[in-house]
Amino acid sequence: MTVEVSVISTSSLGDRSYLATDGTVAVVIDPQRDIDRVLAEAGRLGARITHVAETHIHNDYVSGGLHLARAVGAEYLVNAADTVDFTRRGVRDGDTIDVSPAMRVRVVATPGHTFHHLSFILDTAGDDGWNPIGVFTGGSMLFGTTGRPDLLGHEHAHTLAHHQHHSVRRLADLLPDGAEVWPTHGFGSFCSATQADAPASTIGREKQQNPALRLAADDFVTQTLAGLDAYPAYYAHMGVANSAGPAPVDLSPVTRADAAELRQRIAAGEWVVDLRHRKAYATSHVAGTVSLGLDGPMSTWLGWLIDWGTPITLLADTAEQIADAQRELVRIGIDRPAAAATGSPDEWATDERQLRELTVADFTDLAAAQARDGVDVILDVRLTGEWKAGHIDGAIHIPLPELPRRLAEIPAGVIWVHCGSGYRAAAAVSLLANAGRDVVHIDDMFGHAEAAGLPMTTGA
Repeated sequence: MTVEVSVISTSSLGDRSYLATDGTVAVVIDPQRDIDRVLAEAGRLGARITHVAETHIHNDYVSGGLHLARAVGAEYLVNAADTVDFTRRGVRDGDTIDVSPAMRVRVVATPGHTFHHLSFILDTAGDDGWNPIGVFTGGSMLFGTTGRPDLLGHEHAHTLAHHQHHSVRRLADLLPDGAEVWPTHGFGSFCSATQADAPASTIGREKQQNPALRLAADDFVTQTLAGLDAYPAYYAHMGVANSAGPAPVDLSPVTRADAAELRQRIAAGEWVVDLRHRKAYATSHVAGTVSLGLDGPMSTWLGWLIDWGTPITLLADTAEQIADAQRELVRIGIDRPAAAATGSPDEWATDERQLRELTVADFTDLAAAQARDGVDVILDVRLTGEWKAGHIDGAIHIPLPELPRRLAEIPAGVIWVHCGSGYRAAAAVSLLANAGRDVVHIDDMFGHAEAAGLPMTTGA
């Protein structure tokens, strides 16, 4: 009997969930909170979910594991060493879970991303007995990298990095070179020490590419810790929610707000988020709103920027876009937006005096302005690692998540704002404009800056 593994990607958070089935029953690994996607995949394959497994208590999203297990009557497999507030089947290193006569999973302790992290080896039955075909590695062995070891606090990072090195090597020793590697993180998630270097991988490939398998322990630890950058502030709330047992999601339509209510919410200091593309936002938007388009990792940056619990109102062209944003937000524990509105800025403003537009430029425009008359301020809102790798000489650096509390540090004058692609710069420009600053949005790839003739430098 053939075993099929489906990948359920959540690209906005950089994560993957998995469903493995023999065509009759299935085991699900690390499901996101919007479990309807998992149920739809199981339905498509005609499989009944009998087991749901967590590789670890997640720090980057609210898990759907508990709700999924309860909804389908499946066993919920969570490390017995994790302290949780719900009933689960506690599993330990060395346990074997028989999913069906054709399929089983073996539990392997792989601490490093967390202290109690597990991996699950997937075995299938053959004429010669059980054969390992792959391993669900969560935040342990990723594609060409590993999960970061500092999310439980910097005081544990050194110890966990050593654990991570040992765990990845243990997996490599336990499995044949042809075994597939199925990680949860590494595709843009801040849970990854660095980003994945391939769309798929095997144990054999990891032996050639993964630093944990190429470097001695001390060298791996030093390199890993030196390469870590900041991670989203909302991570502080994810582990707590997952240990407590997340409630089912509510994706029903959000209360609609008219122009008068939107004005009141903006005046009250609430976050009113414009989900349209940044080019549409620059053309026309309501004063006091923040640009975080659905075309980028909206939930990551919004969750990182806001004070947790702040009411959020969503603006978009269509109701479908509002629904997509709701889905993104529940994954990080923002369960119900305060309100929403669809249409256009003309409909969201009480009068035309509320409408604004932004000046947009590229790096060639910035270079020309510098050569002609000079510019007042160049603001780089990328993360620290990006800045150190290379930045425009003379620019000032404030990472986007720090901008709301550091506005007063920016010198007077016109502020030319850039990031790596234009997405984060749009959010920064909207925040600065709301604070009364004169801004130019550089909507361009940072790789074009040097070619435009702008002087570059590296380091702090």
